[in-house]
Amino acid sequence: MEGRERKTLVLGVIGADVHAVGNRILDYAFTQAGFKVVNIGVMASQEEFIQAAIETSAAAILVSSLYGHGEMDCRGMREKCQEAGIGDILLYVGGNLVVGKQDFGPVEKLFRKMGFDRVYPPGTMPEEPIADLRRDLGLA
Repeated sequence: MEGRERKTLVLGVIGADVHAVGNRILDYAFTQAGFKVVNIGVMASQEEFIQAAIETSAAAILVSSLYGHGEMDCRGMREKCQEAGIGDILLYVGGNLVVGKQDFGPVEKLFRKMGFDRVYPPGTMPEEPIADLRRDLGLA
């Protein structure tokens, strides 16, 4: 991304989830890919993601959840973004988003219906959302 302003991303782990290792890996991968990462860490609320995005003029919010309660933790996030005046911000979510082993198709459909632009299953390598971000932000 040389010669261009680096796009800011807000990254964090939502809800009561304390899984920090993946969060640090994602922070490193997105930073190495040329993005400016604002990592709000673990156990973050929707409001913390949104406030950080507003304060930093972020281009995207990247939500991670590994403890299986992503559906509950993420419900209403797009609406809260709209209420805060950033309704068109890119929303990405990934990880173990639901409890138990479930077919990913319905899970992706559920999160897309909730307003997330991209939904990633467990085990997704960082290169995939990095490539998607570049496309979605017109950087590719």
